[in-house]
Amino acid sequence: MKILVIGGGGREHAILWALTRDRRKPDLFCAPGNAGTASLAKNIPVASEDVEGLLAWALANKPDLTVVGPEAPLCAGLVDRFQDAGLRVFGPCRAAAQLEGSKVFSKEIMVAAGVPCAQSAAFTDCRDALAYVRKIGAPLVIKADGLAAGKGVDVCATVEEAETAVRRALVENRHGEAGRRILVEEFLEGEEVSMLGLVDGTRTVLLDSAQDHKRIFDGDQGPNTGGMGAYSPAPVMTPEWKPVILEHVFDRVLAELRRRGIVYKGVLYAGIMMTARGPRVLEFNCRFGDPETQALLPRLASDLIPALEACVDGTLKDAHVAWKPAACVSVVLASKGYPEAYPKGLAIRGLEAAAALEDVIVFHAGTALREGNPVTAGGRVLGVTALGATMSAAVQRAYQAVDRIAFDGLQVRRDIAARALQRGL
Repeated sequence: MKILVIGGGGREHAILWALTRDRRKPDLFCAPGNAGTASLAKNIPVASEDVEGLLAWALANKPDLTVVGPEAPLCAGLVDRFQDAGLRVFGPCRAAAQLEGSKVFSKEIMVAAGVPCAQSAAFTDCRDALAYVRKIGAPLVIKADGLAAGKGVDVCATVEEAETAVRRALVENRHGEAGRRILVEEFLEGEEVSMLGLVDGTRTVLLDSAQDHKRIFDGDQGPNTGGMGAYSPAPVMTPEWKPVILEHVFDRVLAELRRRGIVYKGVLYAGIMMTARGPRVLEFNCRFGDPETQALLPRLASDLIPALEACVDGTLKDAHVAWKPAACVSVVLASKGYPEAYPKGLAIRGLEAAAALEDVIVFHAGTALREGNPVTAGGRVLGVTALGATMSAAVQRAYQAVDRIAFDGLQVRRDIAARALQRGL
């Protein structure tokens, strides 16, 4: 069996790692991949956004299944092009992927479906947006409508901060085309949790919970990033909430999409704020989360391929997904300057020493090979991941591995999973 995984980050490395543990032992390919995926798959020098180039490779090499990692090719219609060519592909079609591709569309779907979420208003005119901000007051959240690599959200404690975020998007063009339309949204107080579900068009099987850490610095300080670390399970998602999330979020959204003639297959990711009034959806993503995937897949006790194929075939069952009782923590090592400009090509030291620790996996994200040696090639460079019988044990092991790795300017948060540890886990 041949499987093509599209993408070149930590999420894709984690997917490939899980696929190597499947009993079917597939031949693996990754486009474009990174220094870490090269040890598990054959890297294909085609960018994940190059839909036509990927289609040409797939038609020539005929993978039995293609798994799409990033959001950009999904929103560009890669699944539609592959399906039209008779290729089996895991991921939502272009229309369904707009749940992530457009925050305004996503909000329209949530409101129509009766999904609990934050109140918001959409704007393209800066003056109108500023007037709205001044009318309702802070705190507020300003969101770019389109894809912004996880950096299109500004949480604003004051009206002045919100005004700055509005101007950056609508006047200074900070987010490019993605920020030509924005959402101004109420700030929801609570604890955030990531809930991902496998979807086969009509049915959802929820994965276990995870919690991301979006801010660059300890204590949730500094600007938002694509994610500085994650852990699973997240204790804020207690068992009684899971059926509520399934019914009030996933089932309602999928039913509304079907009402509009849109069939969703693949992974649906809901970012949820657990407020005093119950769960409220912050956003949807149309793919496996990054870095949540790095904390979820090492806990998977079942084979991954049957679950992916069942989503494609419309035959998904609860039995396709089983979990290890272990806790898992993934800590991101980032480049100096991230989430703004950062250097590339810096030598990475200590990878073998870190990976030699028991129950530790080092997932590569922004890496490349130079003369056979790994170097930095992105903002988020590595996801140092550890399993443990308890969350405390997993955290201790992950940071023990982190301390064996070095590259110039390395940034790392030292409080990943702190909320779980505060609960005594």
